[in-house]
Amino acid sequence: MPSISARIPDEDEQALAEVAALLEEDKSTVIRKALREGLSDLRVRRAVERYQTGDISTNEAARIAGVSVAEWLEIARERNLTTQLSPDDLETDAESARDL
Repeated sequence: MPSISARIPDEDEQALAEVAALLEEDKSTVIRKALREGLSDLRVRRAVERYQTGDISTNEAARIAGVSVAEWLEIARERNLTTQLSPDDLETDAESARDL
């Protein structure tokens, strides 16, 4: 497993120690979990932004978010997302969904 070194502000180190104690885990484990969850959230956020503006299709949004099309559709439903995609784009997405 590669190693990464980073400097963090004192208040973040204190928050890290508090969360580690709360979860009863060491700080390295908490950092790995936080990084994994944070990266996932960032991917979803970017996919939401691009999907909402109509830049990308459902399939592309799912790819960017790192989830299946079915999971993306659930995310979109939960967030009441609308898109500016053309009918052709929507038909392509529907065909892909049917193939699942």
